[in-house]
Amino acid sequence: MAYDIKIVKGVVSRNHIHLLISTPPHLAPSKVAQLLKVRSSFKIQQEFPELKKRYWGQHIWARGYFCASSGNVTDEMIKEYIEKHKIKQEDDDFVVE
Repeated sequence: MAYDIKIVKGVVSRNHIHLLISTPPHLAPSKVAQLLKVRSSFKIQQEFPELKKRYWGQHIWARGYFCASSGNVTDEMIKEYIEKHKIKQEDDDFVVE
């Protein structure tokens, strides 16, 4: 099932991630966080099968998350904030530190 969730900008740090995402208004933030965690966990375990053994019966992602809408600030301000959390690499909108 497609949910029309788009990652606009993102940075992966050692112990957390920053994402600017675009979602349909009918999706609750908790559902979006759940979908992103489930899908990314599945993809990570496919790419790195050794993690299946390490996290068997456990979760890769922590239970918590922080979410804020961009209604009070512009998307450009959020992109600038995310940009400050990454190591400079050319032509990357999504970086692993």
